[in-house]
Order: sequence, then structure tokens, then C-alpha cells
Amino acid sequence: MQSMIIGSSNDAEAVKAQYSTSSGLNTRIAFHDKYSTNKTGYGNWILSNYEIPEGAKVLELGCGTAGVWAGHDNLIAGCGLLLLTDLSEGMLSEARANVGERDNVEYALADIQDLPFEDGSFDVVIANAMLYHVPDIEKGIREVRRVLKSNGTFYCATYGELNFSDVLAEWFELDGESFTPNHNFTLQNGEHMLKVAFTDVKAGLYEDSLRITDIDDLVGYLQTLVSLKAIADLPFDRIREILMRHSCNGTIELPKEYGMFICR
Repeated sequence: MQSMIIGSSNDAEAVKAQYSTSSGLNTRIAFHDKYSTNKTGYGNWILSNYEIPEGAKVLELGCGTAGVWAGHDNLIAGCGLLLLTDLSEGMLSEARANVGERDNVEYALADIQDLPFEDGSFDVVIANAMLYHVPDIEKGIREVRRVLKSNGTFYCATYGELNFSDVLAEWFELDGESFTPNHNFTLQNGEHMLKVAFTDVKAGLYEDSLRITDIDDLVGYLQTLVSLKAIADLPFDRIREILMRHSCNGTIELPKEYGMFICR
């Protein structure tokens, strides 16, 4: 799952750079694990929404490091096939390391806009935290519908438009070209897009926020975000100085808005 990213661009080169290796993604996931106030964990919450029939064929698009599956052997074992795909060889390598070699798990490069699978191939399709990066989202959604069985389910987690990136942009006085938030597919507009291919679309909200007690960790996190490059390009001490203005007793509070659409 390419999780915990609030983007400001779906430019192909920027996305490719951000996900070329797992290093930055792992830093971002660890940051959210450490400072999120909802200790359920976003990945655990996502998994709790899955209804995967025994023996189902499951396709995950943009699987990232597939860390969300780690430690859930029973869920994996129940799949007739779990096909983990991504656009990045580096991410697939990490996914393979996290999930391992299993008789019912396969790994492949795949683009949601042009899926190399036959119609009605899968019982479940998953595309978490990635649709906002897709150049032609409608085409991608129609491809998902095509490869999904008529009674199948599509799960797609995303973020909302009331998030910490907007707060940070205000603090760092970003506007115009320096801050163009990626609202291509959000909790606010995603349902409308999904209904081009699905009749039953339900949204669920994961209530959470960030409570950061080590400002240096927040600086390091921001320096991994291609999407907030105007901040990332600043010297470490300058980023820290600006953040400290908005801390209270050494702590910074930031909003998060994450959730998931379940489509049939």
C-alpha cells in the first residue's frame, strides 16, 4: 500500500522519483505509525474492511511494500491467488521481502490504466492510496471494473481534502505553483468518479490525527516529500525554525483525514 502520502502532483516523473525505492516510503510509514493518535493503525483498519471469500482471486494495484499484509498469514492463506502489482520494480522487491514466496502469491508489474488481465478475472481488486497519482483515473476505474467479476468488490483507500498538507502550506506561506494540492481523487470527490463504473459505492472514515513530540522527526518526514518540495528544499534548521513557531510545549498537532471506498 502506498500509504501516508499527501501529494501535490500526479506528474509521472515526480511520482516515479518518490516511489523509485522504499526508503522514503518506509520513513513516512514509520513516522505515521509513531505519531498517529489512532493506534489501531491505518493499515490494520484497511484490512478490517476486507471481505475476502475463501479461495478468492485477489489483485492489489500499487501494492508498494505490501507491508500491510505482513503478519496476516491466515488472510493470505485464504486467498486462492494474491497478485501483488506495482509500477516500481523496487517496490515489488520490497513486497516480495515482506510477504515472501508462497504458492498462492504472485508479483508483477502492472499499470491500472492498461491491465494485462482478462475480463472478470478477480473476486477482489484493491487500489489503496494510489488513484490520485493515476493520469487517467476514469480509465483506471473502468479497467478495474473490467477485470473484476460481476459480483466482485473493489477497495480503494484515499485521503480527504482537510489534511495536514494544507496546514503546513499555510505555515510555510506556500501558494501558487509552490503548493498545488493533489485533490485528483479524495474522500470528497471519489464517489462521483467511482460511479462511472460501480452502482454501489460506500465510504468509511478513519478518524485520526498527528501529535508530534519530536520536531526533528517532522523535519525529516517533510524532507522525503516530493509533493511538498518547496518545504523539502529548505535547510533543515529553517524548516525546524518555522515548525517551532507552531508548537505548544514542544508538541505539534496536525489533522489527518483518511478513509476508504468499498465498491460493488
